[in-house]
Amino acid sequence: MRDVYVIGAYTTVFKKHPGLSFGDLAREAYVGALSDAGMKTGADIEAGWMGNCGMGFWGQNSIRAQALFQPLVEEGLFPERVPMFNVENACATASTAFMGAWKDILAGTHELSFCIGIEKLFSPDAPERTAGLFNQGYITSQHERLLEEMNKVGAMIGSKFETGPDRTIFMDTYAMQAKWHMWKYGTTQEQIAAGAAKNHNYGALNEKAQYRFQMTQEAVLQDRPVSYPLTRAMCAPIGDGAAAALLCSKEYLEKLPKDVQARAIRIAGVGFSGGMYRELDRPGLTRAAADKAYKMAGLGPEDIDVAEVHDATSFCEIYQCEMLRFCPEGEGGKFVGSGATGPGGKLPVNTSGGLVSKGHPVGATGLSMLAELAMQLRGEAGPRQVKGAEVAIAENGGGLIGMEEAVASVVILQRP
Repeated sequence: MRDVYVIGAYTTVFKKHPGLSFGDLAREAYVGALSDAGMKTGADIEAGWMGNCGMGFWGQNSIRAQALFQPLVEEGLFPERVPMFNVENACATASTAFMGAWKDILAGTHELSFCIGIEKLFSPDAPERTAGLFNQGYITSQHERLLEEMNKVGAMIGSKFETGPDRTIFMDTYAMQAKWHMWKYGTTQEQIAAGAAKNHNYGALNEKAQYRFQMTQEAVLQDRPVSYPLTRAMCAPIGDGAAAALLCSKEYLEKLPKDVQARAIRIAGVGFSGGMYRELDRPGLTRAAADKAYKMAGLGPEDIDVAEVHDATSFCEIYQCEMLRFCPEGEGGKFVGSGATGPGGKLPVNTSGGLVSKGHPVGATGLSMLAELAMQLRGEAGPRQVKGAEVAIAENGGGLIGMEEAVASVVILQRP
């Protein structure tokens, strides 16, 4: 199989950016990825993939990427006649754009491909835009079925499923997943809080993070309740941002300057899977995606040095550590609560701060994870650096079908 490398990766600061447009964010991420690869223009780029979920609510659909990159073409920063492909896959949107660029190189049709994810969730003048975007993240024609699934679980564990006007339905479904895990395995709210505090403390060290303050486990528990057992500090915030990457073939890489070659990161394995209404005792879709990625890479969970997982809520880190086989099923709470995923732990997870601290602009998240892991494998993560990191994994989930996501992406990166 053809080797594919990441030679440039960049993420904007994730925060509320009311003064920046989609175009402003796209420009920064694109130019940043070029600079990271030692390039001034993207003259050799043969294809571009852009992930986004919400631009339609701001008035631009169908040709979102073309709308954002036409000015860059006219300025000579982006090459003429390069096809742009628009993708949308809920919170796994940026990872899906990445997969498109990866397949370009893997198939041998291109030598240099570009991918970007971008989102604006903060909409002070029209908050219904934000609500509208999240309300499209599940099967809307099966709303009643979703409620039935949640109520069925609630009846099993003695907890009523309730939604509220101050949050998205995703927070309530995550809360139900957490409560089932607590009922089944004895996971505690304190263990969820331990993971949240750890990620906020990592995020305090990340200049690109939306939240840059430290928290204790007790402070997380005392924060405003959202949907039990989740408090505000355990939930990803609303924000804006973009992230991008340049991918190339081994043949193209060998023509680049030595300093660029030295920072290139090999894509060792990729796995995607789809969600379903599943029985509660069956592993989730991330397990299927992870096993595909491990098999392709010829590696196992014991080989991973650092990970980024999709903690839209801090319970997710507990669950995804199980699905990625970092610990046995049911022991994720103990694993995270023990400090195993923190600095100096067995397997540092979410050194970027995770979604709860770094932020979660839906269409950009997956590529921001890969940008963080590229920094780790290059030894450029500063105070967040995991010593000697050589193999990294990113897990990015999106959407909702019953008690799991609609799509999951797992990518394994390796320092050559």
